[in-house]
Amino acid sequence: MSLSEISRETGLDRKTVRKYLSAPGPATPPRRSTNGRSLARVIDEFAPLIDSMLRAEILMKAAVIHERLAREYGFTGNYQRVKLYVQKARPRVAEELGITPRELAGMHRRFEVIPGAQAQVDWGDEGKILAHMGIPKVYSFHMVLSYSRDPFCCFTSSQDLQTFFDCHRRAFAHFGGAPMTIVYDRTKTVVRRHVAPGEAVPLHPEAAGFAGHYDFDIDVLAAYRPTGKGRVERQVLIVRDHVLSGRAFSSTDEMDAAFTAWVPHRRAQIHKTHREVIGERAARDHAALRPLPPTPYLVAERHLRPVGKDCLVAFGGNLYSVPARKVRPRQLIEIRATKSQVMLYSTAPDTSGETLLAMHPRAVGRGARVVEEKHWDGLPTGKGRRTTTGDIPLQPRQGRPRSEESGPLQALLNRAAASRIEVGRRPLSVYDELTGTRPFTTRSQSKDTS
Repeated sequence: MSLSEISRETGLDRKTVRKYLSAPGPATPPRRSTNGRSLARVIDEFAPLIDSMLRAEILMKAAVIHERLAREYGFTGNYQRVKLYVQKARPRVAEELGITPRELAGMHRRFEVIPGAQAQVDWGDEGKILAHMGIPKVYSFHMVLSYSRDPFCCFTSSQDLQTFFDCHRRAFAHFGGAPMTIVYDRTKTVVRRHVAPGEAVPLHPEAAGFAGHYDFDIDVLAAYRPTGKGRVERQVLIVRDHVLSGRAFSSTDEMDAAFTAWVPHRRAQIHKTHREVIGERAARDHAALRPLPPTPYLVAERHLRPVGKDCLVAFGGNLYSVPARKVRPRQLIEIRATKSQVMLYSTAPDTSGETLLAMHPRAVGRGARVVEEKHWDGLPTGKGRRTTTGDIPLQPRQGRPRSEESGPLQALLNRAAASRIEVGRRPLSVYDELTGTRPFTTRSQSKDTS
């Protein structure tokens, strides 16, 4: 007989039939009443009491209910029976009380995925664990494969765009491939801006380019729904307890090494949810991942900046030069910056179709000027200017036609030369005696006006 025929004949579930057929040796059959139905369960006697507890607090946890039943009412059943009953009773009681699904926002639906289908990503703030080494803050990057719960973690001192996706590349190398979907919260390195519920989420262009290069989909959670990536949220706490707790480190490399040494112990454990060894389930997960492309994706910050009159462009508190013959003052150019390089592009291609203007190593700190001298070719250098102290008398140029010596410039030169000639000083009475005139006086003419 097949399992279905035995199930119909005995009134048992097919899984129960399979359990007893696969057991070695004779097994005690399940208890049944004379009419073939199952005997009353222990939990059924306490069902009205559980319903009353849920009516008093609809979000009461099943663990709390089980604890109160065992301590106050002599309940002898296990927690699993209570949890299964509460899962079915809570929506029914909520409907009786007129509570809408929105008021049950603290609850969530558990889900499972197939191998290689999904990974979840999150950041952890590890605080000042390396403050004694001059590193003010340390962050932990986490990626967890949803099917097997196989973890990856690395530690950084920054959460910028390049670091974020560099951690992705390290995670893909750790797992040996990329998943079909990665779940994120609304971090600014993935989402360009926040939108109202129900609207399409605009992705960061670098995040979209990175996902397209490694062939995975981006799944952005709704706001204030951390339970959507509960696997990685839990993993942050597990790594903090098992890898960092009670230890001292001198660098992020030492912290990464401590996680790498802990991974085999984690993979050897039986997970409490799927009840399998994590490493065995991870092998199926890794085999289903998508292969990595031969070349990595270069993630860069992109900004628009104006060109100054000195052919310098400001970025990150530093100045970078561009060719003077290819730009004009106040022209907007695009900056693509990685951790080690700054590339400057024109927004419109030139006659040859080229847009790259310059490429510089990224300056460390602030206040630096990164200049390539040939970018200033063609600009005045100031070396042709002439100056004089005025001590040497000006001499007319030899062989110059007289007609060219007259003019505004020559008049100024003549006036400058005449100002240096010493002139004799004499009183005005000398000129009065020579001309026979009376000297000019300012005596008051009061008699003429009286």
